[in-house]
Amino acid sequence: MSLSLILACLWVVAATLIGMLPSRRNHWPQAYVLIAIGIPLLGYVTWQNGPLVGLFVMLAGASILRWPLIYLWRWAKGLFGEKPT
Repeated sequence: MSLSLILACLWVVAATLIGMLPSRRNHWPQAYVLIAIGIPLLGYVTWQNGPLVGLFVMLAGASILRWPLIYLWRWAKGLFGEKPT
């Protein structure tokens, strides 16, 4: 197993452990840190193992960080969606 995949597995374990901890702010600061670490890690995984493995790791990360993606989707839909006339 390559170093990038080991780091991605450690990222998943860390995200899972962070999700189990109680938080008063609904884990948003931790999610920002996970995103900041996860994006370069995803690039490293894709560079070292190819786009198919990178896509799989991206889907795994998206399943863990689904709420930031849902809010991003809602924001983009409101920004670029149809305007009422």
